[in-house]
Amino acid sequence: MANHSSSLPSLRLGAADWSDGPPHPQDKPALYEGLLIRRVLAYVADVVAIAILSTAAWVAFGILGAMTFGLLIPVGIIVIGLIPVCYHTYFLGSRGATPGMRLFDLEMWSLTGRQPEYVQAFLATVLFYLSVGLTASLVLIVALFNDRQRTLHDTLAGTIVLRRAGSGPDVN
Repeated sequence: MANHSSSLPSLRLGAADWSDGPPHPQDKPALYEGLLIRRVLAYVADVVAIAILSTAAWVAFGILGAMTFGLLIPVGIIVIGLIPVCYHTYFLGSRGATPGMRLFDLEMWSLTGRQPEYVQAFLATVLFYLSVGLTASLVLIVALFNDRQRTLHDTLAGTIVLRRAGSGPDVN
């Protein structure tokens, strides 16, 4: 597996360089190599991180709830419920990838070649949780039937996930 250090070059473009949309898999196969399995593994890594954060929040709000005779327990439940949405929105909007995505050489881009902004990251996150929740994950099969391996929430949010592998936009 490739070195995942922060010195790994990124394919991220500084400006809207995709006038015709993202690169096609036939033109830049390195961007799509092993994409689906990497997305699954990245999500598993992120679920572990979210579980750790949620456990810490449960402990903190358990203590705060006891100290306030239960008054903060409703707040704690809301905060804990928002952890996955905040986690994904923050990392996608600020860095273009969650820690799990970085671990597996993935980045999210808008269809113009720019890093997604927080609103687009939030939209992608909410659409992911809604579509997966409502279809028991069956909606993810959509990625098997399009050449860029985009999921339904990618399509609706105007995003694409690609590999970071390579040294720039001219990767073959």
